Formats: sequence, structure tokens, C-alpha cells
Amino acid sequence: MTYCLGIVTKSGLVMASDSRTNAGYDQVNVCRKMYTFVTPGEHVFVLLASGNLSLTQSVVTLLRRDFEAGYGIAKAPSLYDAARLVGEQVRRVDAVDRPALERDDFKFNVNILLGGQVAGQKPGLFLIYPQGNFVQATEESPYLQIGETKYGRPILDRGINFERTSLEEAAKYALLSMDSTMKSNVTVGPPIDLLVYLTDELNLTRMRRFPADDPDLAKIRVRWEQALRQAVMKLPQVRFKQKSGTAPQTTGESIELVETPSSQTSDLQSQQQPGSAGQVGGGGAATRDG
Repeated sequence: MTYCLGIVTKSGLVMASDSRTNAGYDQVNVCRKMYTFVTPGEHVFVLLASGNLSLTQSVVTLLRRDFEAGYGIAKAPSLYDAARLVGEQVRRVDAVDRPALERDDFKFNVNILLGGQVAGQKPGLFLIYPQGNFVQATEESPYLQIGETKYGRPILDRGINFERTSLEEAAKYALLSMDSTMKSNVTVGPPIDLLVYLTDELNLTRMRRFPADDPDLAKIRVRWEQALRQAVMKLPQVRFKQKSGTAPQTTGESIELVETPSSQTSDLQSQQQPGSAGQVGGGGAATRDG
């Protein structure tokens, strides 16, 4: 299994991917799932891939061969056109490999995130499906995911906002999203590749790989878990109160939420801070039918 995500804000892009691949129940391998195509000053393309590893490697090989020869996405006048070209290569591999795969009951499974920027245009983020079609992230939905998406989505829904989220904050959300997924699904695992791209930089200068024993990754995990526990303690207390009455339906205990001084203080502080709950955008991933 795989988990990859991309976040686009007014300041740029954040891309993150895990590196775990499974060749069987008793065999776990590591393989990088982030690929970069850069011509400094002209264009930057970052590709994250999930699905059948042999298929994604074939797509990347075709893209790399054309790019190094000065064709394909190297000539794309926009990120949209680059997404079209990636989709064409997905269909090319599909035409060659799908019949053999389906004869042995395997699915043609390739999903790709393409983020980047072409000089003179804004950065963007696309999700390309196995059929070669795609969707684009928007200001209302500024992140996209592929692979094992469900565990890492809630933190993105609650926190990412195109206008207000800085790249530094987006990078933290990406790491938290990856960590939440690894916590709940052992088929997603380190090393974690993180890339941060600043709008109009047209080069890649901020990349890091976090191995399993990375102390900074461990620090993020521990502090996030501590912060969650502290937040739960500040919520209204759940208390059980004995019901009164003679009818059978009135017997037992009711459940009540009771405010405490600490929870009331927390609510007051959040209402006074700009960008508090109620102002943060939803930021859900664009759907296939969108």
C-alpha cells in the first residue's frame, strides 16, 4: 500500500510520500515514490505515484526518456498540458500491459499526483487516474491524495486553507497526515519524502527524507499525541446522571456534557483568535466525478 499527498497554497506546494512496497505478506520492500523533473528557471514537475510498482515505473521511465530528450513534459506550455501528457503515457502503458494483467486477474492500477509550475503561470496540483483523465486541486479543495487516504484526511480537512496556511504549516500538516496513516496502517511506512516548493522559485531546494528512526519525525509524533490528549482534557466533561421517575423508560442514567473552567477558558481564547474554528476551509480532496 502507498500514501502520497499534495497540498497547494497561495505560497506554493508541499508534496509528501511514503516508501513502503509489499511484494507479499512476508516481504516488505522500500522504494521511492517521488520523482522530479526540473529545468531551472523554466519548469518544475513533481510526480508521486501509487499502484502496481511495475506499471508506475514504466510510466515514469517513458516520461523520463522523453524529458531528457527535450520532448514530452519538457515542452509542456502549462501544467495542464503536462497532466495531459502524463495521462497519455498512462494510457500507453495500459494498452501494452492491461490484457496480460487481466488474464491473471490483476487490475491495471496506477494513480499519479502531479504538482509543479511552468514559468509565467501559477503552481498547480493534479490527480491522474488509471484511465488517463484527471482532476485539479482548487482554492476550495487545496489538497489531493492517492493510496491509503482515509486515515490522513481528517487533519487536512480541519487545517488546510489555501489563503491562510503557510508553507511551513502545510509541511507540518503533511507530516501529521503521514504519521496518522502510518499509525493506523502498517502497509504505509518510512522513509517519508517531503518536498516544499515556493511559488516562482522554478527550482527545487527544499527536500528531505525522514527515515524510520529520524529524531525530528519522532518529535512530531510524540508532541502531536501529547497535544491531542491535552485537547481532549479541555473538552466539556462527560458525566452520567441518574434519571428519576417510575416509568421503565425513565430509569437508568443520562449522559451530560458539563463545562469546566478549563474548557470555558479554551473556548473564549479560540473565539478571540483570528482564523479560529468556523473560519478554516474544508479543503477536501477533489473527487473523481468532480
